[in-house]
Amino acid sequence: MTLPIPAIDLRDGKVVRLYKGDYARQTTFAFEPEALAARYADEGAEWLHVVDLDGARSGRFENLATVAGIASSGRLRVQAGGGVRNEDGVLRLLEAGVHRVVVGSVAMRDPKTVASWIARYGAERIVLALDTRFLDGEWRLPSAGWTAYEARTLDELLPLYEAAGARHLLCTDIDRDGTMSGPNVALYRHLGSLAPSMAVQASGGVRSLDDIAALALQGTAGVILGRALLEGAFSLSDAFAAAEKANASC
Repeated sequence: MTLPIPAIDLRDGKVVRLYKGDYARQTTFAFEPEALAARYADEGAEWLHVVDLDGARSGRFENLATVAGIASSGRLRVQAGGGVRNEDGVLRLLEAGVHRVVVGSVAMRDPKTVASWIARYGAERIVLALDTRFLDGEWRLPSAGWTAYEARTLDELLPLYEAAGARHLLCTDIDRDGTMSGPNVALYRHLGSLAPSMAVQASGGVRSLDDIAALALQGTAGVILGRALLEGAFSLSDAFAAAEKANASC
């Protein structure tokens, strides 16, 4: 069953979207983060995906108060990341009321440590964010706010995590992120064959209800919705309806 998940990206306390992960190509939206989260809850959201873009690049939580404010409302289950570099970061987000901690750069650099967090806190509390870009015939893994590349490829790393018992994977095709050019359905088909036991959240490029249906038919567990909702391409309630219809046909 595929679940649409609205997303809020934070930079300097504001709701923003980047184009293809480029911090110099930012769109800032006139929404207060907590009010936007409440609106999504009103529209039926169960989960909210929150990214501290400042933290993703600096390795420090720079929007933690906003994340905690959203989580403390109790209206949404929040998965959040950006700046998690060690176990203290995991604990700080959990203590702030976050249900799932999203780990990206450290998951790419130190799978042994992240596997120990999965064992300690449970597979339901950790989301691997293995955002990727196709370069030279491989799915490469940019880290540190997508500003540097790691040595391991996606195909090398993901089976290690599946063997370690990881459950949740968020994977963004960076070249689709923020573009509303359509999701890379082939990437999620590839992930399904590479790590069939993992619940994959698709992210990047979703522009229409047909895109949501296509990802649901591909078997993704979640679809992250950012710019499309912010710009009014469709409503969250329509996204739920499209996913439900596609789920019923699977």
